[in-house]
Amino acid sequence: QAVRLVQDGADLLDLGAESTRPGAMPVSGEEELDRLIPVLERLVAEIPVPISVDTTKSEVAREALRYGARIINDVSGLKQDPELGKVVSEHGAGIVLMHRRGTPETMQLLTRYQDLIGDLMKELSESIQVAESCGISADQMVVDPGIGFSKTPEQNLEMIERLNELTSLGRPILIGPSRKSFIGVITGQSPDKRLMGTVAACLLAFERGARIFRVHDVWALKEALAVCEAILNAGKQ
Repeated sequence: QAVRLVQDGADLLDLGAESTRPGAMPVSGEEELDRLIPVLERLVAEIPVPISVDTTKSEVAREALRYGARIINDVSGLKQDPELGKVVSEHGAGIVLMHRRGTPETMQLLTRYQDLIGDLMKELSESIQVAESCGISADQMVVDPGIGFSKTPEQNLEMIERLNELTSLGRPILIGPSRKSFIGVITGQSPDKRLMGTVAACLLAFERGARIFRVHDVWALKEALAVCEAILNAGKQ
């Protein structure tokens, strides 16, 4: 799968060994490492693109970076384990700060916002401040508004529509709408038939400022984004 994604044009790979979907049960750091390290060790040796490791645990991040990962993708935005920020700082790695409230077990109970984007910006700013306090520089950080994490389907749509407001945080925006349930609510399609909905969400997110896309169907998004970018840049030279 990793080789295929790179052949399809992936610029980096995101590797995780603990499910973060709604309702998922946590696993221990030891189990997460037992799942992760054999795969990571092989991919670092065989794959030419940087590898990001999706974890919220500092002990897992430390080992992942020691084995060659270049980025840590923390879906808790350094709110679950602030020590993770110090590990990233020590290794000079990149970090994705995602917005999420609670844990996979509780996050879909925490979807009440006074102002969705205003609250998101405030909570992501808190994650940025934690990262800065750990010694992580601005150019090491990416923010992710967390589609499907502590959000209703309607909030996911509003978040994409208003995504340009998040550019005021001054960090690159990563977005991950690929095959998610809010697309199924609209189209009625099962996850394996949500490609067109994913393309639509990514193109509109790109137009509104997103620049990193976490997707399953790399080839399709690569082509769609290339055409979208060409159209948006037409006549600007």
